[in-house]
Amino acid sequence: MDILIEDLEGSLWAVAIDKKNKIQNLEIDPYAEIIRWGSVYIGRVARIDKSSDCAFIDLGFGFEGMLPLKDVRLEGKPVPKGKKIGQVLTSGEMVLVQVKSPHNPTGGDDSNNVKASRLSMDIALQGRFLIYTPFAKETRVSKRILDKKLRSDLKSMLKGVDELEGCILRSSAANCQTDMLVREGKILNAIWGGLCEYDGEEEATLLMMGPDAVHRTLGDLAASTVDSISASTMEIFEETEEWCDLFAPDLMTKIEPRGVDNTRSGMGLFEVHDLLGQFEGLLKSYVVLPSGGSIIIERTASMTVIDVNKGADKSILNVNLEAAREIERQLRIRNIGGIVMADFINMKQQSQKDKVLQALDDAFENDPCTVQCHGITELGVFEISRQRRTPTLEEKLVMFEMGDIDE
Repeated sequence: MDILIEDLEGSLWAVAIDKKNKIQNLEIDPYAEIIRWGSVYIGRVARIDKSSDCAFIDLGFGFEGMLPLKDVRLEGKPVPKGKKIGQVLTSGEMVLVQVKSPHNPTGGDDSNNVKASRLSMDIALQGRFLIYTPFAKETRVSKRILDKKLRSDLKSMLKGVDELEGCILRSSAANCQTDMLVREGKILNAIWGGLCEYDGEEEATLLMMGPDAVHRTLGDLAASTVDSISASTMEIFEETEEWCDLFAPDLMTKIEPRGVDNTRSGMGLFEVHDLLGQFEGLLKSYVVLPSGGSIIIERTASMTVIDVNKGADKSILNVNLEAAREIERQLRIRNIGGIVMADFINMKQQSQKDKVLQALDDAFENDPCTVQCHGITELGVFEISRQRRTPTLEEKLVMFEMGDIDE
């Protein structure tokens, strides 16, 4: 896997491509994005909404977030059953919160379109192999890991490591040396200690920005073999080196500054690697499969609908299996979340339906977000749900254009 990092008009782009030059991962942090997933704030309780049992938190600079009762923590523990939001929080109180789902990241002035970011007091700090959860005593295996053998291997690894506390092992930790896990756990613990020093702040303020496009990419691809990391500017090169020095020392020798100027599109590394056509394809609703089949992706207000069409390949099963893998890739790269209904080519045999469902399950193991395949409806439609972390690719590209206009 090769990782290309570009600074385009104030937006940070990180793209991972495989040996066939095909995009496998794409992360963008637009210039206009204000509130980022994973950011930690000291916020002030602005008001209590008893009807929805949540508090609205002033994050400073005119931005608010919504803190549901279930995400409130009292001395690190969940609120006891039966308590209401007004009984545990009061207006004016200062709380330490983390952004779990950012909304309205452009900070637009149209109040009718403003949605508050989803917040939580249950802080989780992302590393490369670990997620540090300071309010949890035990170290455990991520619930997202469904493979029984992998879960067993990770649990066996934990038995021999006493130094870790309050960590969640990501799937990439399976092939990691235990001393590396201990080292990362200590680094995340030290970061948490630094955040706690600001717990007495009297004004709402940002304490730590969430992982940027590069950090998310390197963390999500920790289980993959990274052959090279190309940075378009010295500033990006130095920042990437700094992160790798902490969390990925094995990648230090693979980072290189590689600026490309005077390209027709101005997209430097991406134009050299002939990726512009793939970027355009990610904004289209029509995706052609190698077999000649295709999938059509249509987003509605409440869900995403995907239709699989047959091509030259006479085997319905082969086309559906190919489509299952491509659907996973498209949802992940486009960062589509919520309810997804996939209508595959009709299969009469239950065994074929089971194979397609298994192919989806296997493919979604590569997704860093929580994805669930809920089975097949009576009409033969596959039900999928995906809980995304950041805005969709389409939304981020809109923000990218807004940042470009502002400049």
